[in-house]
This record gives sequence, C-alpha cells and structure tokens, in this order.
Amino acid sequence: MSARVVVRAMLLVAAAALALSACVRVRVHGDPEAWRQSMAQPVRVASYNASLFSDEAGGLMARLRANENKARRVAAVLQRVRPDIVLVNEFDYVADGSAADLFQRAFLEVPQPGGGAPLRYAYRYIAPVNTGVPSGLDLGGDGVVGGAGRERGNDAWGFGLHPGQYGMLLLSRYPIDAAAARTFQLLRWSTMPGARRPVDPATGRPWHADATWARLRLSSKSHWDVPVRTPMGVVHMLAAHPTPPTFDGPENRNGLRNADEIRLWTDYLDDVDGRARWLCDDAGRCGGLARDASFVIVGDYNADPFDGSGERDAIRTLLAHPRVSQAPAPRSAGAPVRAAEYALPRSGDTATHTGDFGPRVGTLRIDYALPSRDFTVRGSGVFWPAPGTPDAELAAASDHHLVWVDIAR
Repeated sequence: MSARVVVRAMLLVAAAALALSACVRVRVHGDPEAWRQSMAQPVRVASYNASLFSDEAGGLMARLRANENKARRVAAVLQRVRPDIVLVNEFDYVADGSAADLFQRAFLEVPQPGGGAPLRYAYRYIAPVNTGVPSGLDLGGDGVVGGAGRERGNDAWGFGLHPGQYGMLLLSRYPIDAAAARTFQLLRWSTMPGARRPVDPATGRPWHADATWARLRLSSKSHWDVPVRTPMGVVHMLAAHPTPPTFDGPENRNGLRNADEIRLWTDYLDDVDGRARWLCDDAGRCGGLARDASFVIVGDYNADPFDGSGERDAIRTLLAHPRVSQAPAPRSAGAPVRAAEYALPRSGDTATHTGDFGPRVGTLRIDYALPSRDFTVRGSGVFWPAPGTPDAELAAASDHHLVWVDIAR
C-alpha cells in the first residue's frame, strides 16, 4: 500500500471518528436549553411515616389485599403532594417486594378519594431491617431470652414482633443506583467512638453484659445511603428510623440508642475523606460521605430539638451541621391548632411539628427532610391542613404527617 493511500485512509478514519463523537455529544447532552430548564426544575423530596405495618407476619399484605381505607388515604396523601422521591417509614419489609408492588399497583396508580391523579414510581428500594429479628440475647434485661409478645420484641435487634415490622420503603421517579447503595444494618453500637453505653443507675454497672454489648447493633431498623440519579445529578438519600427514646427504664437504653442512631449521620457527614475505619457498611466498605456529595436526610427520627423525650443534643447537632441546609423548617396550618388544643408546654415552634401523639404526649417535630447546603430550597411544608378543611380527614391517615421539601440548583 502506497504512502498516499495510507494517509488518505487515516484521514477518512479521523473524519469518521469526529462525526461519531459529534453524534455522541448530541445524544448525551441534547438541547442545551432544555437541559438547563430540567436542571432548574425543583425536585420534591418527602418523608412519610405511613404506619402501614402489622403485628403479624404477612399482615400488611392482608391489609392491602382487603383494600384497607387507611392505605387508600395514605396513597391519597401521596397523590396530593406528589413527591418525586419519598421515604415511607413503617412499611413492613417483604423480601420479594410483593407488598411494595401491591401498594404501587392497587393504591398509588388508582385515583383515591380526596387524592389526585394516579402516581407511578418507576423505581423503589427495599432492604432488610433489624426490627423483629431475634438476637438470641437478653437485650431487655429480664433474664429471659425471647419469650412472648413485647418480651420477644425487646430481645430482637430492633423492637418488633416479627422480622421486617416497621420497615422502610424508598420510592422514586428517578433511577436508583441500587448497586452503589450502602446499608448499615449490621453495624455494632460498641464500635462507634464515644458510644453512649447504657448504665444501670441502681448499680452503676453497664446495663448490657460485655459480651452482649460487643454484639449489639446500633440501628434499630437500618441506615441507608441510597444514590438517586436526578436531573440535578446524584442525590444521596440518607434514610433511617431510630428507635423511640421511650419504652425503657432509668437506664435510658432507648434514649441513648436513639441519640447515637441520629449521631451516625453526623459522623457520616463529618468523615469526608473516608478515614473512619469503624464506620463500615454491610458490604465491608468503610468511611463516610464524600465532601462533594449532595444528599437529603429523610425519615422519622423520633427526636424533637426542643420538646418531648430523648437526648436532644443529637438532633440539634445534626440540624446545625455545616453540610445541612439552614433553610427554615417546613410548616403547616394544622399543627399549631392541635398543639393549642392539648395546651402542653412547648419550647419549639409548633407550626413545624409533624406528629400528633395524643393529649399526654402532644405534637412534636420528629419527621425530617433535610437537604444538603448546596441545594436551593424553593419551598417546603408539612401536609397537616387546619381542622375543618376538606383535607383534614385525609391527613389523619397516620399519627405522622408527610413532610416535603423542593430542592433545586
């Protein structure tokens, strides 16, 4: 082959490569103006403790198959608010995904009374939780392992009457990178530096024996870091549902566990260089969230920064974290009305409350959707309409109210 032919062939190959690269650029980037507009559209992220659980294994499926009114009202709330991404707390874990499938198909995709147009989430994430999983240990401190009823629940890794009770379900309109998701179901409490180990005040000795403490898991359900590919880029959904800081004794084992479950996210955000060798997920990968990662912390954290039970320093520290947006807290018209009816002493702003726990406990802010500081918050709210309005009965589907935030770049 002559030199002239070789040169000509090389020029043809280069031209073809240039044309191909131009086609790739067009397909990947598309119309620059349309891309810019999609980036400008806010993404609505929500957290909703829907109380869709059962004390019996398989009970949630039975409730959904019976077309239960409560499940229809929960779906109606979601249809009204229409979040792009939502964490549903207290949705029993069913390993094959059949409960989530049924809720999507028979409830969300069907117009509900008081709701809105059908709502379809193309992507979902579920994973095992610690609630109801027998530990084989005497975690309740009654000298018996297992037992019946609440005693059995107290000896599970997280309180529950069957494995998967009070689980979590993440629903999204945008692709979920399940392969990159991290779960911390198995992380041992004792590995956390400065862990708040419960002590029996009557004896001054640790509540749990050393061998038990060494095995006790931190998360009462689980902690998830689930990356979602939104039009604004990857957003890490940091999801959890810490134990209520109640139902214990003077040793305050649940209050201390609640605080350290919340603190896990503070440590996760602090460890931007991945140096925390104790902070290892269930796949063995250690370290926190990268410095440049965007996130939204979602879930029922069972902690109010001003009122109610618990060690409030943990939630206050998380709310004030330098990586967390300091936008005003979501508010509603209904919460302050209900709080005034109970007339319990309150230090915080009752308009930010998300839960209604009756006249003895009152209203509290315990559900959160906290975006990272790199987002602009375009709007937020709590779906808790004022009494007497058409939506008031709809919002009573759960003792918690859906909290949402609109984020944009």
